[in-house]
Amino acid sequence: MAESHKCQICGKPATVHLTQIVGSKIHKIDLCEDCAREKGVTDPEGFSLGEIFGGAHAQQTGESLVCDKCGFTPKDFKKNGLFGCPDCYVKFAPVLEPMLRTMHRDIVHRGKVPARSLKKMSIRGRISAMEEQLDLAIKDERFEDAAKIRDELATMRKSMKTETK
Repeated sequence: MAESHKCQICGKPATVHLTQIVGSKIHKIDLCEDCAREKGVTDPEGFSLGEIFGGAHAQQTGESLVCDKCGFTPKDFKKNGLFGCPDCYVKFAPVLEPMLRTMHRDIVHRGKVPARSLKKMSIRGRISAMEEQLDLAIKDERFEDAAKIRDELATMRKSMKTETK
């Protein structure tokens, strides 16, 4: 089932989904019909996402924010679609975060982990668990079990060393 989106300006269910490509950057926004009409989205050449950002920001805060470090305003964002400095991301977070969550599912970039690294992490986790089992077996004086676990650990460590070469 498709994920339902909310209007990034008023919070109503969104029925208009916009994607704008500026240079090599993709910007997406979801709007309800009323906000889309109000922003002039019915005329594809009469709006920009920067314009919508400025309007949403003014509605949400009731005031025009200015970055303390660089003096950047929503009007500047509207003009060029870029922020002025790293502090702008903090200052404009109340409006920026909902947009990022819609575009990227989260506001923090987590990246990808290579498959080989995942395999190594998995092996390290199993080795750690087996070391705990070994300690417990020795503590409980189950020496035959401890010997088996020790041998398995040696085999796993050896295979891990050959994979890293």
